[in-house]
Amino acid sequence: MSNQASETEPLLSRQASTRLDGQEVPRKARVGPLEISRSTRYGILAGIWSATFLSALNSTLVPTMLPSISSEFEKFNQASWLGTSYLLATCTFTPLYGRLCNVLGRKGASQLALLFTCLGVLGCGLSPSMTMLIVSRFLSGIGGGGLFTVSSIIVSDMYTMRDRGLTQGLASVFGGLGMGIGGPFGGIITDWLGWRWAFLIQLPLFFVSFALTSHFHHYVTPGKGKSTKEVLKRIDYGGSFMLLITVGALLIFLSARYNEGLRWSNPTVIVSVSVAAVCAVAFLLVELFLAREPVLAPFLLKQRIPVLVGTSNFLVATCNFSIIYFFPMWFQTVQSTSASTAGLHLFPNSVGMSFGSIFAGYMMHRTGRYKAINLICGWFPFIGASLIASLHKDSSPYLTWLSILPLGFGNAVVLQTMLIALLVHLPESQMAVGTGFGQLFRGIGQVGGVAISSAIFQSKLDIELRQRIHGPDAEEIIMKIRRSSQHVATLPSGLQTIARESYAISLKAVFIFSACSTLLAFLVRSPIPDKYLDQREKDDPFETDALSPSRSTNPPIDPESAVVVNSEGDDEDEHIVHPKPRRRGRRLSTFESAEGGMDLERDNNAAP
Repeated sequence: MSNQASETEPLLSRQASTRLDGQEVPRKARVGPLEISRSTRYGILAGIWSATFLSALNSTLVPTMLPSISSEFEKFNQASWLGTSYLLATCTFTPLYGRLCNVLGRKGASQLALLFTCLGVLGCGLSPSMTMLIVSRFLSGIGGGGLFTVSSIIVSDMYTMRDRGLTQGLASVFGGLGMGIGGPFGGIITDWLGWRWAFLIQLPLFFVSFALTSHFHHYVTPGKGKSTKEVLKRIDYGGSFMLLITVGALLIFLSARYNEGLRWSNPTVIVSVSVAAVCAVAFLLVELFLAREPVLAPFLLKQRIPVLVGTSNFLVATCNFSIIYFFPMWFQTVQSTSASTAGLHLFPNSVGMSFGSIFAGYMMHRTGRYKAINLICGWFPFIGASLIASLHKDSSPYLTWLSILPLGFGNAVVLQTMLIALLVHLPESQMAVGTGFGQLFRGIGQVGGVAISSAIFQSKLDIELRQRIHGPDAEEIIMKIRRSSQHVATLPSGLQTIARESYAISLKAVFIFSACSTLLAFLVRSPIPDKYLDQREKDDPFETDALSPSRSTNPPIDPESAVVVNSEGDDEDEHIVHPKPRRRGRRLSTFESAEGGMDLERDNNAAP
């Protein structure tokens, strides 16, 4: 057998052993992600896409249920935490799942994320208090973000770069469908069976996803070159913890200062903003100087295109989640519709996102370009947000139902094209860290969108109510209106009109903020140049993985310097071969390579 492996030779042969210059390494006959059958591939996709659908559903399930939930617990001023707690967990724990894909294998990481999401959803359905509900939402978010990350990694394992745009577009259909259906589903189930059943009714779908993943997902990837204990030591616990505390403290500050209306001199306000500032500095220090596998890749902050893409992702997510969480409230409070009707107004957003994802993937697959469709469709979110901001009590049905359609379509196109734009401008060895970089900014934008818009809404609502309501019981009436939107319907006609007008003005301020965010996002990403998708930045030769099936050459492996490693982390006697480490350094990614070929546990993949 020649030292130089054939270009057409499979990475993982179906034989019972792997030869290295006459030496054999026994292992079970298993195949790599590019060798699996079509039926197996579709079975894997069905399992992971059903899971991402459930995750997306839960990210937007709550808004139409907020009036019912807050009225039952009489904690409407804390209702925004039902959204922010989920998104906070998603933002913080998502980067860790790339590492878990190596420790547990793709299937193990996917099922762990599914378990967290399922337990969180079950806890939400059985929660006896608002506090328990918020904690359960956080638990669900720990898994929800992981489902998206693992899904992206698995899709990248099974498809080439040119096909990835179209396949990822199809994957985004399930995410967009879940986000769009979440609101209507929550509203309909709340009106029909009660808000708790909106969570409990999902449980059978989790078992279906788990069964599909268990049955079909058995391919081998070269993703584990060290022991589980060594890999776990390299996870950026310090950076993740500092990020969690920073964002969490900032959310507490916004809630205490604006939702609760506490003064700047209040200890809660002072402590929370101080902790957020200190931990933000600590997070940067950990990422820059201490972490071996930093969540935030410092070297990407010095590159123009990753910074522009990350900033755009942040602003797009801020706009998207600001509207998703407050759009249904407009219909429930200003137009006095039911929760189910209010939720159905989010369905056009789902349709727009689905068509936008497919359109972007198809156009990039067909033309190999992304710039033109990004520039054209990038205006759609601003048009949609502006139309929503122009709503009033007597707006036509066409405007109330279709104003959100261009928002969903445009945001889907923008997010798809920005992901590809980022990856095509990075060397293949940096594809994983680039993906994580973009996801981190997007996650922070989701949290910020709900938190900042909630602060704007509550602050504006308090001002408007105090300008209109006076008298000895004014303070009590104002607090009841702010704490429960359903209380508006029980007020005398005069006060009810005042309350609805105040809600309308406050929501309009949120929608204007969203329009400004998406316009700024368009301006930020405009300088990003176009590039043909088949052209890639060249890898540093020290960062090249010789075992990647997507490469055209495979350097010979010296059996004297080879180590045998477990490929998926589920069977001890299933092995593939990796060269021993040649360089040591500080790793810059906690994500698997987007092509599935980089062994993230090898020190010779470290950035110089």
